[in-house]
Amino acid sequence: MMKKVTGIGGIFFKSSDPGKIKDWYHKNLGLVIDAHGSPFEFRNVDDPEQINYLQWSPFKMDTDYFEPSKKEFMINYRVADLERLVAELQKEGVTICDEIETYDYGKFVHIMDPDGNKIELWEPVDQIFTDSLKGKTTK
Repeated sequence: MMKKVTGIGGIFFKSSDPGKIKDWYHKNLGLVIDAHGSPFEFRNVDDPEQINYLQWSPFKMDTDYFEPSKKEFMINYRVADLERLVAELQKEGVTICDEIETYDYGKFVHIMDPDGNKIELWEPVDQIFTDSLKGKTTK
């Protein structure tokens, strides 16, 4: 059986005031904040020399990014081989919301679970974050 999910890649949630909530988490819990939220840095359990990232991000309440889900949150899961996983999910009849998109920091696609939660799947390119964030992360 292929390894599907390798970890959590992001936690996204709606907020009535994303800027205020980011400030609160910075002040009270020490999160390092940037324009998107807080990038969390951690070590890969299979290769401790490798740095991986998780993104914590509040979104405006009126965002359509979570659609068609009606939920106020979305989880991003890190995966090892997105194309192969999507092919397997299609065979299983899982709802695939969009096409795989590729960026310099990885590949993404969205699926729906049976409870109506939109899920983001991400095959990351962590080195992009290591190079650009230069340690300005929540650890």
